[in-house]
Amino acid sequence: MKRKEDSKNNNYDSMSFTDHLEELRQRLLNSIYSILICIFFSFLIIKPLISFLEIPASDIHLLQLAPGEFLFVAIKVAGYSGIIVSIPYIFYQLILFISPGLTKKEKNLILPAVFGSGLLFFLGLIFSWWILVPAAINFFINFGADIVEPTWSIERYFDFVLLLMSSTAIAFQLPVLQFILGSLGIITTEKMLSNWKIVVISSAILSAVITPSTDPLTMSLLSISIIFLFFVGAGLTYISESLKSKTLSSSH
Repeated sequence: MKRKEDSKNNNYDSMSFTDHLEELRQRLLNSIYSILICIFFSFLIIKPLISFLEIPASDIHLLQLAPGEFLFVAIKVAGYSGIIVSIPYIFYQLILFISPGLTKKEKNLILPAVFGSGLLFFLGLIFSWWILVPAAINFFINFGADIVEPTWSIERYFDFVLLLMSSTAIAFQLPVLQFILGSLGIITTEKMLSNWKIVVISSAILSAVITPSTDPLTMSLLSISIIFLFFVGAGLTYISESLKSKTLSSSH
């Protein structure tokens, strides 16, 4: 096994800069092809997909206010769906590209981080879909319900839902960032926890920035989730530091 691994590393080291660029080009093309294919198949089932995304707005009349508005919505939904569905394959292409040139120590850091990033991305989508989107929509329906009837533009509705879901998924990458910084020794768990007050304030500001609505309920839920993810990241960093110290002590 060791000879095979050494042979792979030697083959990787013997590759020229042009070979690396060619491999990178091929990985990028594979990723782009996967996105286009997923967008195509998403467009084939676009009506059931849109009906599914309209579930939180079941009590709201969604209107097409301009010619072609529904077509543009369909293209947006297919685009977002295609990118999301193809993310596991894109991460797979990324791992195939970077893993041959990594040492065993670097693989133990990068590969779990890449896997964790993809997992947290989908958890962010699920959290926003089940928690944030219904909470925000119910807030807007109930606020002023006795004065105005909720009738929304279908394009504005999907802009709101897609932006909220994607921004939440990106915010869920915080523990991965903490894990990488902690594993590289750039920041320690003690330093992270000592700045918890700054994190609380920053989470409130970040929630206000990335949340497409201005309702306090959605921003509060997102802010609380970011704070929770921060402590999860601090816990992962602590585990990484403990494993590193045990390895150093055993080597001595």
